[in-house]
Amino acid sequence: MAETVREPQRGLSFEDVWAMFQETDRKFQETDRRIQETDRLIQQTQLEIREAQQETTRKMQETDRKMKETDRQIGRLGSRLGDLIEHLTASNLLDQFKALGYVFTRISRNNKIKDPGNRILAEIDIFLENGEYAMVVEVKSLLTLMDVKEHIKRMETLRRYADVHKDERKYVSSVSGALIEEEARNFALEKGIYVIEHPGETVEILVPKTVRTW
Repeated sequence: MAETVREPQRGLSFEDVWAMFQETDRKFQETDRRIQETDRLIQQTQLEIREAQQETTRKMQETDRKMKETDRQIGRLGSRLGDLIEHLTASNLLDQFKALGYVFTRISRNNKIKDPGNRILAEIDIFLENGEYAMVVEVKSLLTLMDVKEHIKRMETLRRYADVHKDERKYVSSVSGALIEEEARNFALEKGIYVIEHPGETVEILVPKTVRTW
C-alpha cells in the first residue's frame, strides 16, 4: 500500500502578519471613531440639556415675576376695596347702632394696639366708643369663617390689653363684609357677634340672640 505523503505546514508569512495587523488597526480606528462620535453626541446632548434647563429656569423666573406683580396688583385692589367698604360701613354705623341702644360718641378707623415694645398686638378697622361700651368692627371684602375665628382671638387680645390699662368698659364686636359666607354669618351670630351686611348704599345689622361682651 502506498503511503500518503503530507505537505509540511507552512508558517504565516510576513505578508499575512502585515495584513492581520492592518485589519486590527483598521478595527481599532473604527472603534475609536465610534467612541469619538459617541462622545460628540453625549456632549451635544449635555449642551442641549443645559440650554433646556436654562430656558426652563428663565421661564420659571419670568412666571414668578409675573405672579408677584399680579399679587401686588391684587393686593392694591383689595386694599382700595377694603378702604371703600370701611368708609361705607363707618358712615352708617353710628345711626344704626343708636337704633340698637348704643350711643357711641367717638368713631375712628385703622387703630393699631401696641405693647410697650411698640409691637402691634391687634389692628381695629373701625372702633366705636363711649364711656360704657367699645365696639370693635372687623371689615373684609369677603368675610370667611376663618376671619370670624381670627376676630374672636383679636377680641380676647383686646380684653387683656384693656384690663392691663384699667379699661373697664364692655367690649362688643361686629364683623362686616361686602360678601359674607353663610357659614361665617351663622358662626358669628352663634358666638354673639353682630354681622354687618351691605345690601345697598346703607348697611344692615344682624343681631345675635345673645350679644357677647368681652
